[in-house]
Amino acid sequence: MSPKIILRSLALLLAAFSFFSIRLVAQDDAPSVADAARRARQQKADAAKPAHVIDNDAIPPSPSASGSSTSSDANAAAPAENTSGSPAAAKPETNPADDAKKKEETEALKKEIADKKEKINFQQREITLAQDTYYSNPDHEHDTAGKDKLNSMQADLTQAQSELADLQAKLAAAEPPADEKPAEPVKPQP
Repeated sequence: MSPKIILRSLALLLAAFSFFSIRLVAQDDAPSVADAARRARQQKADAAKPAHVIDNDAIPPSPSASGSSTSSDANAAAPAENTSGSPAAAKPETNPADDAKKKEETEALKKEIADKKEKINFQQREITLAQDTYYSNPDHEHDTAGKDKLNSMQADLTQAQSELADLQAKLAAAEPPADEKPAEPVKPQP
């Protein structure tokens, strides 16, 4: 054997040995991919837990009776008020089922409004694309089909926008503004 072949073989063997030993050292120091994935999943789960926020929806309503009377006293007094015979003396009570129904209707209206806004946005994009296509045609003055298509698309968009305005008006009528507070009685100046 020639010394060149021996040297090449020895160099190749040395390179393979060093590559293998570096790979073994790297495996011992670095965590496995599965461990890293488990750790990442755990951190994500810990970070995903939202903090508990207390708001008006989370707090149960206070009893409408005076602070010194108990709820049983208030329940006992309620039938006495209703038997007085005058409808003005009875306080209108809100039915939880009606409140839930109104809330569901409001949520349905909000969802419908969001869907309608998305549809209008999509229609506006389609119109823009159709206009670009129409006006890029050098002979667009004679393209009556393209012009009719643009006009019908614009009419559909106008109709969808009017439907959105109607839905928003319904929502405004069904849901009083959040910043609106009951009117406080006016106190006379001394």
